Amino acid sequence: MTVSTMELKLQAIRNDSGLSRKEKIVRLEKLRTEARALQRAATESAMVEDDGWYEDVHLIDTELEALGRTVEEKGAATL
Repeated sequence: MTVSTMELKLQAIRNDSGLSRKEKIVRLEKLRTEARALQRAATESAMVEDDGWYEDVHLIDTELEALGRTVEEKGAATL
């Protein structure tokens, strides 16, 4: 089974015992913001296919929920 770069990043955050729960959430939220930006860029270009952007956001959301942080989309322009 192939492991994505995002899965490796999430695993590193999850396993970092030096990070508090709050610090993990902050890092995950930053990753989520970056993943959403890439996802938006992919949807705006007719030439770019989904390159895992939707899965990345889903993986991050799952990790945030495991830490007890619910994810809510803000604004009207959600994908």
